Amino acid sequence: MPRSKKKKNRRGQHGTVQPFSDEDASMETLSHCSSFSDTASIADEGGEASEDVAQEDFQFKLKGFIDSTVDKSAKTRQGALDGLKTAMATRILYEFISERRMTITDSIERCLKKGKGEEQRAAASLACLLCIQLGSGIESEEVFKTLKPIFKNILADGTANIQARQAVATSLGLCTFVAEDDILDVHATMECFENLFTQSYVREDGTCLSMSPQTSQLHTNALLSWALLLTICTASQLKDILRKHLPKLPRLLASEDVNMRIAAGETIALLFELARDLDSEFEFDNWDELCDKLNALATDCNKHRAKMDKRKQRSVFRDILKTVEEGDFQSETIRFGTERMVIDTWVRKRSYDAFREFVGSGMNYHLQANEFIRDVFELGPPMLVDSATMKAMKISRFERHLYNAAAFKARTKARSKFRDKRVDVGEF
Repeated sequence: MPRSKKKKNRRGQHGTVQPFSDEDASMETLSHCSSFSDTASIADEGGEASEDVAQEDFQFKLKGFIDSTVDKSAKTRQGALDGLKTAMATRILYEFISERRMTITDSIERCLKKGKGEEQRAAASLACLLCIQLGSGIESEEVFKTLKPIFKNILADGTANIQARQAVATSLGLCTFVAEDDILDVHATMECFENLFTQSYVREDGTCLSMSPQTSQLHTNALLSWALLLTICTASQLKDILRKHLPKLPRLLASEDVNMRIAAGETIALLFELARDLDSEFEFDNWDELCDKLNALATDCNKHRAKMDKRKQRSVFRDILKTVEEGDFQSETIRFGTERMVIDTWVRKRSYDAFREFVGSGMNYHLQANEFIRDVFELGPPMLVDSATMKAMKISRFERHLYNAAAFKARTKARSKFRDKRVDVGEF
C-alpha cells in the first residue's frame, strides 16, 4: 500500500506536465527558452520577482521532462527528450543540470538501450548537449564514461536502427571532443569511425560498394566526426594519419552522394591545413592528380546530378581547391551580441559546424554565454551587457532597412563580378 501511495503522489506532483506529445514538449520548452535580452525585458516589465517566478516555472517543467524520460509511453519519453534538448540548446543550465547529471545520464542510457529509432536518436543528441552544458571536466567525463560503451556498441552493430547509428556517429565524435581525457582513447574512437567511412572508398578499378543512401549518410557522419577529432590529435598522430589516409581519402571524391563528396573534400582541406602547420614545406605526392579532381568538382556540369547538388558542391570545392593549391581559406565573420568571431581556418569551421549541428539557432547564445564553447574558440570569459546598454546599441528599423539595402546592393555587385570570372559555362 505505501508503494502505491508514493506512485500516486508522484503523478500528482507533475500532473500539469504529463502527458507530452512531441509538439507539446517542444512548444512548452520554447516558450521558456530565451536569450539574455529576453530575460532583461522580463526584468524591466515585472522586476526581479517576475523573473524568479519565470525561472521557477521553467525549472519545474524541466523536472517534469526528466521524470517523463522513464515513462512507459514511447511517445511521452520522446517528447521529454525533445523538451530537454530544446532547453539545453537555447539556455545555459549548468547549475540545474550539474545537480541532476547522473539522473539524466541514466535516462539517456535507458533510452539508448531499450528505445527504438527516433528515441535513440533523440537520446544520443541529448547526451551531446549534456556534455556541452557541463563543459570539459570531471562531470562530463563521468557522463561520457557511462555512455561511450553503448555508443560504440550501437555504432558497430550492423543490425541496429540506421537512424540511431547515424545519430550516434555524430554524437560520439562531439562527446569525445568535449569529454575524453585520454588521447589514446581519442585515437581508438577514431579507428571506430575509420572502420565505417573506409567502406565507401572507391576501389582502385573504379568500382564502389553498392549501399543505400542511409548507409552513405552514416559513413558521412563518421567521416565528419573523424575530421573533428583530427583537430585535437598530437603531432605524431597527425603524421601517421597523413601517411595512412591522405593518399586514400581522394577516392571518396568519386562517391555518388554529394554530402560524402563535400565531407571528403573538407576533410582533405583540413588535413592539408594541419600538415602545413606541422611543416610549411609539406608536399603531397599525388598533388597534381588531386587538384585535377578538385577542379573537376568545382566546375561540375554533369547533367545526371541535381542542380542544387551541383551548385552546393561547386561553391564548397572552389574554397577547397584554393586551400590545397594556395593554402588560403575563405574567412567568414560570425556576429553575436556585441561581439564577432572570424572563422578563418578549416579547424575552426569544423568545430563551429559540429557545435551548431546540436545547438542550432542557439549557437549565438552559446557563443555569448557558454564558457566551454568560448574557450574552444578563444573568445575569453563571457561579456555581461546590461539591458540599458543593449537598448542604446539598437538601431532604428529605418536605419536597419537602409543598412540591409546597401549590403544587398554591394553583395549583388560582388556576385555579378564573381560570376563573370567563373570557369564553368552553365547548365543545359
